[in-house]
This record gives sequence, C-alpha cells and structure tokens, in this order.
Amino acid sequence: MFTTEPAVAANARGALFRIAAALLDYPLPETRQVLVDGRALSALAKALHLLGISVPTGAPARPSNGDLESLQVGYTNTFLSGRKGNPRVPLMASAYKHLMAGSAQGSFLLNIQAFYKHFGLKAAERDEGHVEEPDHLVAMLEFCTLLCHLEERACDRDNDPGPYQRAQRDFLTRYLTPLTEAVRDRYQHLDSGGLEPTLAWLVRNLPEWCMNQQQQLTAITAEADTHSEQLIPTRSVPQGLWD
Repeated sequence: MFTTEPAVAANARGALFRIAAALLDYPLPETRQVLVDGRALSALAKALHLLGISVPTGAPARPSNGDLESLQVGYTNTFLSGRKGNPRVPLMASAYKHLMAGSAQGSFLLNIQAFYKHFGLKAAERDEGHVEEPDHLVAMLEFCTLLCHLEERACDRDNDPGPYQRAQRDFLTRYLTPLTEAVRDRYQHLDSGGLEPTLAWLVRNLPEWCMNQQQQLTAITAEADTHSEQLIPTRSVPQGLWD
C-alpha cells in the first residue's frame, strides 16, 4: 500500500507517465535539453521515490551529450523504421498480434477508444495537423496522465478518487503494461538501435514500473470495494463501469 498521501501518490504517478510519454514521443529540441541537463532522469527518480520504487540500476551515470540529430536518428532507427518499412520496435499495440488476443484490429482499437471516450477524449483529427493512433504507447501514457490528474483533483476536493483509480487499474492491466512489456522484449532482441541511453533505460524499466502501479491500484481498489460492500446493500443499483 502507499505510504505517501493519496494526492501526492497520484501526482507522482502522473509525473511518471507524463515524463515517459514525453521521452518516448519523437524527439524535439526540448527533449534533448532535458536529457542533456539531467532533468528528465532527476524527475523520474523523484517520482519513483514518492511511489516507493527504488531507482533501478543501470541508469546513465551522466547526462547524454549527443546532438539532436543523433537523438532523432536513434529514435527513428528503433521505433519508426526497419525492414520492409516496418518499425523494428513498434510503439503501437496492434503491431503485436498476441496483445490483441484474437480480436480484429478494429475491435481492439474501439475497445481502447472506449476508455478515452468515457473520459471525454478523442484522437486528433487530420485537420488538426496529425492523426493519433489510439493504441500508440505515447497516447496511452498521456491518457493515464489525465486519469492521475483527475484522481489527484478528486483527492484534493475530498471526492471519491475510486472511478479514476479503477480506470487506471483496468487500463494498465489490459493495455499499457502488456504493451510496455512487448516493446521491451522486442527492443532487447535488437543488435543495436543507437537509442539514447536514458531512453533505452526507460524502455527496459517501464514495464516493471507500470506493473508496480497496477498492483498498487489493485490493492487500493480492492480495499475500497471491500469497505463499500460493508456499507452498501448488495441490492443497490449498479453503477457505471468505473463509478
């Protein structure tokens, strides 16, 4: 269970997802800057500490000093290009057949979008300059960041954070944790992708961090559900999916 205050834990979890999303998106000058000056690694370490997670060994001993072009080439060679035009390490869940568990791609994507829609989100449209894939790792991390923000706000207002905690638990279990594991496993089979060291370290450790939070949220929601069962008659009206 958390030893940190619930609102602080939600904020730290949101920071973890937000930083991971920023670092795993296509590198911009701002990305290089936070890698070079060490802010990215420092922010990750702070979030992990607040969540009670030890910083794994193997973290880069010093900030990256590569230029933006090298950072972008390493990212492209790892996540965007490969043989026959297919990425060597796809960041889309639908690229890994075992994650879809026999579902058609359309149904799989609709199930992910159902989470987003429930909380008022939708993928970017073509007329907004780009198209977001709902099953892209960055989109999933950003969605979990939003859920953490809503959870933290509920805690601050003395409202029930349970709906947002259950949504995170379910989304991590069904989609985010399995995708991070698939990305890590594929990456570990690469001879060399030239990926920047902090990004490589993130790819290797993100699955364990997601699993840790999945387990924490499972424990929290189970305790809350047990308490609710003691207070609410079993014949009460069924609530929404995460309400």
